[in-house]
Amino acid sequence: MTQQHSDIARSAIIGSMSLYSSEPSSLKNQDIPQTNGVHESNSGEAKGSSSNGLHGNSNEGVDGSAKSDVSDNSNGSDGKDSTLMPPPKSVIGRALGSNMNGVPTDKASLLSFSNGVGKALTDTPISTAPPSPQILARSQPPTPPRVRATTLDIPGLTRSKASPDGRISQRDVGSKLVIVMVGLPARGKSYITKKLARYLNWLQHDAEIFNVGERRRLAGRSPSTGNGSSASHKDLIDSVKRLSVSIGAMASPPDESTLPPAAVPTKILVNGEEAIQDGDAPTVIPPIDTGLTAAEKARSQSVTQSAEFFDPQNQSAVRLREQVALDTLDELLDYILERGGSVGILDATNSTLERRKAVVDHIRRRAGPELGVLFLESRCVDQELLEANMRLKLSGPDYRDQDPVQALADFKKRVSLYEKSYVPLGEYEEKNNMAYIQMIDVGRKIVSHQTNGFLSSQVVYYLLNFNLSPRQIWITRHGESKDDQVGRIGGDSDLSENGVRYAKALAKFIDHQRKQWELYQRQKELLKNFPPRPGDSTPPNPSYIPSDRPRNFCVWSSMLKRSVQTVRYFNEDEYDVKEMRMLDELNAGKLEGMTYNEIREKYPEEYGHRKKDKMFYRYPGPGGEGYLDIINRLRAVIIEVERTTDHVLLVSHRSVARVLLAYFRGLKRDEVADLDVPLGIVYMLEPKPYGVDFKAYRYNPATDWFDYIPDFQLRQASY
Repeated sequence: MTQQHSDIARSAIIGSMSLYSSEPSSLKNQDIPQTNGVHESNSGEAKGSSSNGLHGNSNEGVDGSAKSDVSDNSNGSDGKDSTLMPPPKSVIGRALGSNMNGVPTDKASLLSFSNGVGKALTDTPISTAPPSPQILARSQPPTPPRVRATTLDIPGLTRSKASPDGRISQRDVGSKLVIVMVGLPARGKSYITKKLARYLNWLQHDAEIFNVGERRRLAGRSPSTGNGSSASHKDLIDSVKRLSVSIGAMASPPDESTLPPAAVPTKILVNGEEAIQDGDAPTVIPPIDTGLTAAEKARSQSVTQSAEFFDPQNQSAVRLREQVALDTLDELLDYILERGGSVGILDATNSTLERRKAVVDHIRRRAGPELGVLFLESRCVDQELLEANMRLKLSGPDYRDQDPVQALADFKKRVSLYEKSYVPLGEYEEKNNMAYIQMIDVGRKIVSHQTNGFLSSQVVYYLLNFNLSPRQIWITRHGESKDDQVGRIGGDSDLSENGVRYAKALAKFIDHQRKQWELYQRQKELLKNFPPRPGDSTPPNPSYIPSDRPRNFCVWSSMLKRSVQTVRYFNEDEYDVKEMRMLDELNAGKLEGMTYNEIREKYPEEYGHRKKDKMFYRYPGPGGEGYLDIINRLRAVIIEVERTTDHVLLVSHRSVARVLLAYFRGLKRDEVADLDVPLGIVYMLEPKPYGVDFKAYRYNPATDWFDYIPDFQLRQASY
């Protein structure tokens, strides 16, 4: 029986092929089934096709309307481009195919065939297998770029093709970081940003602060004192002046003769440049004709931005501050994306959820998803700390030279206006996997969330060792050694007689300064609850250590003999003396014990390389070091100095003292290796909320004491 069916099928196929070959050529490509009554559908666009694949009325479209089957195109096609049509099925394909080729399977449809293959194959078993799915060509989505690893980059200790010097390369956007400050005024945001930027720059990661409040203040100055001449800067100045005048009209306008002068910010050095202060801010509304009177125009030359300027109900001020924030953010992104910066810090209140969303959206539009964003919020729950911070603001650029009592009242009003719309970090950021750090009472408590990446981890590590405790930090070189007398570098020689005298005088001088400082702090403590007085810009820093006993005093020296011998005269019952190898002098490798003249004569190439770029030069030979090596081994010392609440004296060597002073003074990279740090000078640094008080004392052999050097400034040396 099977053989009989095969013979019948073979005869039908051969007969059909003969019939097909005899068809007129004009009918072969038409869409009307002349031989088998089966119409091959083309992606659901066949005219008159029913749900079971049969071709119905040749003049009726899918929607039942009259259609023409044949186009008048010269190629005799049905109006569609023949190159886009699938090739016609052969008779063999139609004979052997199932309903996937348009052959009906139900009995009623089979009986409706009146000619062609339909009746010839009625005895052929029809496949019951489901049709194979049609595979359509699809365009593959582009492969996303590889997200680069954000492992550690340490200048002098790491190297790669992308970053041969160990710094974060320009192409590694994912390794860079935008820090967005969050917090109400007087929460220490600018204090934190300045210290953080100073630390990152000292580690050779280029960081810069972009302060929104400073941009607002610049706009509020007279055009003659502004630092920009661009059209956008002029628009900003005009906008703030117009707004300031309108705000002034809300209250009784003061007599213009009593208006305070334009604010001038305090000078804080971060990486050798003037830093900027805390605050929120504003920008650009197109200049318009304000119709101001002559008095109002004169008044606008010295813009005051009192508490009304920060009222969230003042929509004009809100729009202006939002625009200034975005303009400042664009400057930050230019620095990160186009000028090679590694860390940009946006210093503003960013106190609302809407503002923070706008900041993130703006960053993603310009920099894409890879650039790291870290929110850093400073909150104060200690009322004593908050009151001290507010009083410190009186010496800031918004209130300097104003009546301190009235200025403090105005500032508290400004803070209360911000509090109306303030939303702290927390639930929203955690639901959206956003990285953030919360600092409570400027370091008393730290909360960290999703802080991934090398730079973010460095930030967390630094902030964990933060404190506001008032204290003094002293830095000096060892006393004169025997090698110093003959000009030899390195080595491990003893002190000379002059060095011994210096060591004895140093112990007596530090003991005297320690007692004077304790007396001064007790006087300030007694005045902290009194109303602020003119010129009183330094109330005591809040501290969480007991104030009923003298502060401890640490003395740290290197492990080289000349340094150890310099601190031997400190009473160890009163001072905590410790030796640290991290404070050892730079190792000159095979050039140890030579003079600079000997190096120039015997190793002229090495001498030339060092003179050309001392900062990145490393001495040849076993153990040879460079300044970048000193920075990295001093990192633990710096963190310990920041962590401790005690006084500390660091007795070290020239290259180490240079690097330590560069950190505390925020010096530029090219100023570190040539800093003049002679023997016989003691440097005193006292951390303050708006910077570091810096003084210097020179040893006087005639009096065996240290003389204060007024207006001392660090300078460069040629050796």
